[in-house]
Amino acid sequence: MTELSDREADLVSAHEQERPARQLGGALRLGVWILGGLLSVYALVVVFRPVEALQHRMTFLAVALPLVFVCYRSGMPEYLRRKAWLLRLRPSEARAGALRSERPSVMDWLLAAASLAVLVYPLAAIDDFRDRGSGAALTDLDIVAGLALTVLLLEAVRRTVGMALSIICVIFLFYAYYGAYLPIDWTIGHRGFDLSQIVSQLYTGTEGFFGVPMQVAASYIILFTIYGAVLDYSGASRFFIDLSFAAFRKSRSAPGRTVATAGFLLGTVSGSGVATTVSLGSVAWPVLRRAGYPREPAGGILAASGIGAILSPPTLGAAAFIIAEYLRVGYLEVLLYATIPTLLYYLGIFLAIEIDSRRFGTHAVPVDAPRAGRLLLRFGYHFSSLILIIVLMALDRSAFQAVVIATAVAFALSFLDPRHRMGPKRIGQALAKGALEVLPVTAVCAAAGIIVGVITQTGLGLNLSAIIVDFAAGHLILTTLMSAVAVMLLGLAVPVTASFIIAAVIIGPALTALGVSQAEAYMFVFYYAVLSEVSPPTALSAVAAAAITGGNTYRTMMMAWRYTLPAFLVPFAFVLTPNGQALLGQGPIGTVLLMAAVSAVAVAALAMATGGLSGWSERVLASVAAVLLLFLEPVPIVAGLAVLAVAAAVHLVRRRRRDPA
Repeated sequence: MTELSDREADLVSAHEQERPARQLGGALRLGVWILGGLLSVYALVVVFRPVEALQHRMTFLAVALPLVFVCYRSGMPEYLRRKAWLLRLRPSEARAGALRSERPSVMDWLLAAASLAVLVYPLAAIDDFRDRGSGAALTDLDIVAGLALTVLLLEAVRRTVGMALSIICVIFLFYAYYGAYLPIDWTIGHRGFDLSQIVSQLYTGTEGFFGVPMQVAASYIILFTIYGAVLDYSGASRFFIDLSFAAFRKSRSAPGRTVATAGFLLGTVSGSGVATTVSLGSVAWPVLRRAGYPREPAGGILAASGIGAILSPPTLGAAAFIIAEYLRVGYLEVLLYATIPTLLYYLGIFLAIEIDSRRFGTHAVPVDAPRAGRLLLRFGYHFSSLILIIVLMALDRSAFQAVVIATAVAFALSFLDPRHRMGPKRIGQALAKGALEVLPVTAVCAAAGIIVGVITQTGLGLNLSAIIVDFAAGHLILTTLMSAVAVMLLGLAVPVTASFIIAAVIIGPALTALGVSQAEAYMFVFYYAVLSEVSPPTALSAVAAAAITGGNTYRTMMMAWRYTLPAFLVPFAFVLTPNGQALLGQGPIGTVLLMAAVSAVAVAALAMATGGLSGWSERVLASVAAVLLLFLEPVPIVAGLAVLAVAAAVHLVRRRRRDPA
């Protein structure tokens, strides 16, 4: 599990929103890994010897941004296309050749040098630079350097995650500069800002490039990617997959449940839904096929399990760290918010798997894996660092310190397994891998600072939220529906982290203006940003799963959507209903447990509606029951239970008539 195979890497590159990195070799690869390792060491040291915020974020970006231009290509060179035609290679083969042979060009090195220059320049006299920014007394060189950094970040984002986010950033920059030319009666009009004012906002403080998203990348995400890399190199990934296969051996639904469980466990190592889907699929698809699963349902299970990697504590996706910063709460509290929705998510998947195993007539598959008890006794120590993170945060340790200590524990425990003992070489590889994996997120977070900075400077966030509320005529239900659609559409074009940041500063205020708490609003946006990866028409995780199983892409998308349906509906519950906060673990413990139980029944009703019942009338009744239950109020709950009982009765009557014996 430490390295993806060539085919797996190609699948991740093809379907992940993040673009593939170059496959470097020789001295250049060694140099990049050394720089990456040093960046990881710097991030670890800063946890215990803090550096002033602006200086820390600039220093981090001064190393990361040049690495982006060295490690990520600008596009496939034309000569490779000609070579592919001459050799009659298939496009995938040509692309694989490009991945293995391309080296940074002169332009790449110039861009890397320029990146270093425009970030070292302010660091050389950081106090004077900050004073010039706060006093609106920027020099011409300051403005030129700020504009250069803006262009460099737009190019870095284009290379790592595609053109869409760069275009969105340019639109916001044009809005900041030309806003004064908008009609005076337009709500989004403003007085306009010149280049000096825009550069001052974005470049000289912590409101733009070096704002909260950059803080999250340089402090939270880098530490968790290092932790994930250490877990991977210490053999945890292999253990998690083996344990999942060993835990479910005999029942006909065992193969499907194994995949879902493995996806959850692999989420501690990988923060990418597509990467988890591909890594898991390469191992699990042959087992699912032998068990009797058709291609599309198997792909749906793989995609839903991959997305679980981003939704599941204790290592949620990057956006969860941003939630903690925006709400000014500990990361442990965000984990608490996610606990019940995660349990409901996996309950929905397990119920759907159980239903499908009966419908498709699947059967248990013998798997060559040790028994679960033996695996836990021998390798169960891999769980200790995960538990330690939670314990340390519960003891008021910061998330930074908790994950660093857990990383050290995972490293020390690796010596219990001779095959994965982390000597100097493995330590260096893990540190380098942790840093290199954070490069795309760093570029996204820095560029997202353009959007956040412009919104703050112009007041656009409040204006757009007012427009959303007015368009919905002040109705919370309609505003929530519009918000869900907007976040999902945004997620089709940009990565999860960027779509969350944009939606949080625009849609979040619209929800809070109608009485929704910030925690509920941000968690709602978070779930819909993540679920864009299984939402048609793109559904990146489902497309990757279909590529593995060879199934029809659209039908695989729809199966993934069915498996993840509870995750689409449950967020509405904690936004629209007074008791919805209980699903985020807020309120008296009795209320939390009761609302969680009612929601579990609602998830079961959804599973029945989407696959467990044969007649259309029964499915309609079960759907109505699920919606009523998710209102989480006494009268709707009673009505929902009654409707669900009617659906079950109709089903039993029809079944008895069909099978009188």
